[in-house]
Formats: sequence, structure tokens, C-alpha cells
Amino acid sequence: MSYLDPRGGSAPGGDRPSPSDVPGPFAAYWAPADAESATGAGGDERSAYPPVGPEWNAPTAATSTSEAEFALTAGQRGPGKRRAGKTAGRAGRNLPAAIAVGTSLGLMVLASLVIWRPAFLGVIVAAASVGIWEMARALRVTGAHPPLVPLLAGGALMAGLGWFAGEDAVVLGLVVTVLASILWRLADRPRHFRDDFRASLLIAVYVPFLLTFGILLAQPAKDGVWRVLCTLIAVILSDTGGYAFGVFLGKHPMSPKISPKKSWEGFGGSVIAAAVGSAILLYFMLDVAFYWGALFGAVIAVVAVTGDLAESMLKRDLGIKDMSQLLPGHGGLMDRLDSILFAVPTAYLLLTLIAPPG
Repeated sequence: MSYLDPRGGSAPGGDRPSPSDVPGPFAAYWAPADAESATGAGGDERSAYPPVGPEWNAPTAATSTSEAEFALTAGQRGPGKRRAGKTAGRAGRNLPAAIAVGTSLGLMVLASLVIWRPAFLGVIVAAASVGIWEMARALRVTGAHPPLVPLLAGGALMAGLGWFAGEDAVVLGLVVTVLASILWRLADRPRHFRDDFRASLLIAVYVPFLLTFGILLAQPAKDGVWRVLCTLIAVILSDTGGYAFGVFLGKHPMSPKISPKKSWEGFGGSVIAAAVGSAILLYFMLDVAFYWGALFGAVIAVVAVTGDLAESMLKRDLGIKDMSQLLPGHGGLMDRLDSILFAVPTAYLLLTLIAPPG
């Protein structure tokens, strides 16, 4: 036993160390000198030094070693500066990192739209590929093994068909992707075909099919860029309004079992922020009346929150917190795309009605 452990006996000088000499991590287990008299005839040290600090629990899958050590010593830390580490906002995420990553992704999309529009196709294909990989990886906990090769190829096919041939071709690309996944799995793992088919169908529809509507939004040569930007800004306003209202005013949980941090006040903030911002944006950018713009923003806020809740429910069923750890402050790319995936096809349909291309 190390001489640093207060249970190790006397100090080198022969005197028992005083409580002030006990290192912080063991202070919670310090017992006074007269506790030695409690040692039984059998020499059981545990009876002489009964634990007086918090009970030690071995780290589990949900508790890292550092978290366990923090739990042991947190109650003994005196006043002073906080320990260096990540700065988490009141909503439970690393806000500076989240803002930096979100801004970088937004600038990448903006640059692809403004500088060279075909690059936007590459951005969509890359995002769909990462999302497919994250979903396939996450669904493996259920025992399903969706085939990555046909799904990745199908995602690129759908994006390309959307760029060059329009929405009808995207549906054809979805059918081809699902059929290719079926044939691939029948040849490779026929005994688990049913589970793999369900997982493949979910991934093909949820990620590349919905994301390809972003390409359809950008298609009109005259105002396609503004259609994409208005949609993304509406989602950002929804997220920002919900975050601000939820942090400062949130009192009534919206769906405690699915997403405990979401509140009805935050949802109201999402709708208000997206409706007001979209009314102004669509009026000046797409020549849409204020009331139609406000309706557009409100609907986008509703489907964005729905998309967020849908992925939260999926992750809760899978028993995971994030789809991956690719993006600091966000988790995985799918944790950032959850709101956008439902918003993009909705925006495409709404803008087709209230601001027809051409």
C-alpha cells in the first residue's frame, strides 16, 4: 500500500499523519486515530476505517473513469477556480464548439452555392455518405447489418439523378437503391434478411432520399440559391429561438421520455423566431407576401422540431447519446442534420406552391 494512502499506517517519522496531510482523493475516507481501537481480533482493517465518503462504483459503459473520480472528489473540492475543461452551456452542450462547427458547415454550404454551384452536389453526396455510415453503425446494436456499399452508391445515385433529371428520377433512384440492398444482402447474409432489409429501407429513405430534396431546391437557375438559404436560415432560426426560449423560459417539458431538455416554451420560441425571420427573408429574397413567409417559417419550425424528436426517439431506442463524435459540440453529422432532413422536402413542397420556379 502506498505511503500516500492514509490507511497505510504511520508516516516515516513514526507519527500518524494528520488529516491535513491526507491527499484530496483519500480525504473522504479518512478516519480519526482512535478508529484503530475498533479493529477486531481478526485484524479486519475495514472495520477500523469505515468509509465515510461516497460509495465507489466501478466505471460502466455509461460512466467513464474520469467521471467516477470526479464523483469521488467533487464533494471535497473547496472554493476556488474551476477545473479546466470543456465549457458546457445550460442546454448541456459545448456551446462555443457547437457554434464554431455550425458556422463552418454553413460557410461550406454557402461557398458551394455561390462560388461554383456543382460543388453543392458534392456537399450533398458527402453529407449523405457520412449520414449513411453513421446510421448503419448505430443500427448494428439491433443485430442488423445494412450493406454499406449499395447504400452509399444509391445515395450518390439519388443525388446525381436529382441534379440532372428532377424529382421523378429521385424516386427511381430510391427504388434502385433498395433493390440493390436486397440483392446484396440475399447473396451475403440471407438468414438475417428481414432485419437487414428494414434497416436498409430506413437508411435509404431517411438519409439520402430526404437530403436530395436540397438539390431540388437549388435547381432553379434564377433563385435556387435563395431557396436553399431561406430554408437553412429558417431551420437555424428555429433552433436558435428554441434554445434561447428553452434556456431562459423553459418550464414545461414537451416530451420528457424522448427529449427531456425540450420544453413547450422552447417550441414556441422556435415557431416565433422562424416565422418572423422567414417572413422578412422570403419577402425580400423571393418576393413572397409576409403572411406566406410567416406560414412557411412556422411550418418549417414544426417539422424541424419533429425531425429532432424523431432522431431523439431513435437514439433512445438504440440506447445511444450521439450518432458519432465527428463534430465537437454536436456529436455526429446526423445529430446536426436531424432537423434539416424533415425541413428540406417540406420547404420544397411549400415553395413550389407559394413561389413557383420560373
